[in-house]
Amino acid sequence: MQAAAPKPMADLAREYGLKAEEYALILTRLGREPNAVELGVFSVMWSEHCSYKSSRLHLKTLPTTGPKVICGPGENAGVVDIGDGPNGVRQACIFKMESHNHPSFIEPYQGAATGVGGIMRDVFTMGARPVALLNALRFGSPDHPKTRRLVAGVVSGIGGYGNCVGVPTVGGETNFDTGYDGNILVNAMCVGIADADKIFYSAAPSAGLPVVYFGSKTGRDGIHGATMASAEFDEDSEDKRPTVQVGDPFAEKLLIEATLELMATGAVAAIQDMGAAGLTSSSVEMAGKGGVGIELDLDAVPQRETGMSAYEMMLSESQERMLAILKPGREPEAYAIFEKWGLDAAVIGATTDTGRIVLKHHGETVCDLPLGPLSDDAPLYDRPWTEPPELPRLDPADVPPPVDWREAVIKLMSCPDMASKRWLWEQYDRHVMADTLADSATAADAGVVRVHGTRKALAMTSDVTPRYVAANPYEGGKQAVAEAWRNLTAVGADPIAVTDNLNFGNPERPEIMGQIVRAIAGMGEACRALDFPVVSGNVSLYNETNGAAIPPTPTVGAVGLIPDYAEAIGYARMRAGDTLVLIGETRGELGASLYLREGLGADGPRRDGWAPPPVDLGAEKRHGDLVRRLIREGHLHAVHDLSDGGLVGAAAEMALASGVGVELRATALVHAHGYLFGEDQGRYLLATPDPQAVLQRAREAGVRASEAGHVGGEAFASTSLFAIALADLRQAHEGWMPGFMDAPAT
Repeated sequence: MQAAAPKPMADLAREYGLKAEEYALILTRLGREPNAVELGVFSVMWSEHCSYKSSRLHLKTLPTTGPKVICGPGENAGVVDIGDGPNGVRQACIFKMESHNHPSFIEPYQGAATGVGGIMRDVFTMGARPVALLNALRFGSPDHPKTRRLVAGVVSGIGGYGNCVGVPTVGGETNFDTGYDGNILVNAMCVGIADADKIFYSAAPSAGLPVVYFGSKTGRDGIHGATMASAEFDEDSEDKRPTVQVGDPFAEKLLIEATLELMATGAVAAIQDMGAAGLTSSSVEMAGKGGVGIELDLDAVPQRETGMSAYEMMLSESQERMLAILKPGREPEAYAIFEKWGLDAAVIGATTDTGRIVLKHHGETVCDLPLGPLSDDAPLYDRPWTEPPELPRLDPADVPPPVDWREAVIKLMSCPDMASKRWLWEQYDRHVMADTLADSATAADAGVVRVHGTRKALAMTSDVTPRYVAANPYEGGKQAVAEAWRNLTAVGADPIAVTDNLNFGNPERPEIMGQIVRAIAGMGEACRALDFPVVSGNVSLYNETNGAAIPPTPTVGAVGLIPDYAEAIGYARMRAGDTLVLIGETRGELGASLYLREGLGADGPRRDGWAPPPVDLGAEKRHGDLVRRLIREGHLHAVHDLSDGGLVGAAAEMALASGVGVELRATALVHAHGYLFGEDQGRYLLATPDPQAVLQRAREAGVRASEAGHVGGEAFASTSLFAIALADLRQAHEGWMPGFMDAPAT
């Protein structure tokens, strides 16, 4: 049978995700037609996932420097100074957040698992030992036939990988919305600790150095994963399973130990993990950042399958692999370490002075490209965008109060977003390494991990409210940053810096690009106002199926420092006799609130089309500074920031976590339902035995504060409006998720 004729390169380029004008640009840059291997290299390096071609222009507006920033965006992860460690050695926190959305929708277990593995490699590649993981998950409607299977697979994948590799999963968030029915989001964050004088970077320092591959062998899994992650879904998305990588957490554990041991020898000149686009991106980035060239002999690449082509080896995204450039003559030392940890390893090439990437296979040159067009000179688009519409504020007077207050509170606390996620996080090992001080089970607004051998602790969180961003991308972007700031503050931490994961639809649609532009602008304003620089991040675009985009979801991960972990606080230690003090002004902001979304005011205005609560960044700063002062002066038993569900949501969670009742005080300043369910920003609920001292400190700081209720009894109540036995509220709050996951298959 006669073999089929090879496809024209222009047709192949289109299959690889390149636009016609991009292929024309390649012809111009090269002055010739690329071969199939070269075209594959261009396609992954120019994918949205690797090149940020639609977002780079706007990401440059974010603040990225500060007194504690050691390394900002551009490396594998961000690096910040966290002060002296044991023996006076300066320490650094290294952290990053990244998406694995498309793979997790196609194959939820492996997609989520390899997301965890990939984000850990970003962190230990820079010399840090991973100490904590977080995840931000967005699923479709609970009524959608795929949702339960996706939840089960993703949660199993996160737990299966993180638990086996021995890094605690200490926090995150999980939401459900019909906007994610066709495209779920799995954002993974990793935090690590290193000595500040032992940070490792990816730029090759000079020519003539050996390039060493080590880790697992290369297979055919994950080929064109970066391209797939930069494309919309359609009805054939299930057929993309071969582009999803397969992870091995036990191999990752060996890789962590071998990498850190290799770094300790001083043999490493530069190092990079093989993540998206695999061997292509790691080699191109190392050589390109260093201003050198690189030549690889693909026959030397450890392979687990026979007959692999150069194209397959360069585009494979097989997991648990690293690429290192060693100092001259240090190969024997490195090989001894790899043998000790049972890892495959080989010298597969060398750095050169050509400024080109040259690949050889079976004695032939199969790729010879200049590095410039692949990295710094990749396409950069200023895509057209439209200003999102300005929506009106919703007056609480125009929203009816609940017909049945008791039923409304129970419905709020048992809705999918507010209900306990115990079923989910109990599958994660949260205490391995023995340094976890606060996690999903300990009722705190952020995860807290002790810095081993010191009195310090790191606090970490991930936050965004997609319905706010959908209603007003600028205010929603501000709010995501501000809520991360509040969550760190609420555990007693000084906020340091931000990583982000910007999840949006198709940037070629002006209305979607408008969401991206305005959300980044809002985030930037908040980061500047709060001295909260962005040091790393990831952009995930084209999150849509058959033209239906996800809700705009710019997830913000953040890290803060608690100087003495004895001062860490949560919201589970209220005591009978405490007074609840509300920090911040309440106007009764019900636009884009859960009160509207859950149909609690169904007889009133529509649920959508209203402005979200505005964010006063000056107030956020004053309020956060005051709360941290009150914590450190010992005035408080418990602290909780106010977000979803407003005052009712925060107070109910505090009561359930503390096992003690609460009676909230109604107020005549706004309508009762606006006061209790409004989601006004910049607010905290404090439990204190000395309310007068707290109120006095607030007056001195120019911060509005008021008594909001008292702690005691066995009911959650508000004067003359409702009273719910804690046992009944707990049953509703804890019951939704197990009931949903045990429901019969649709």
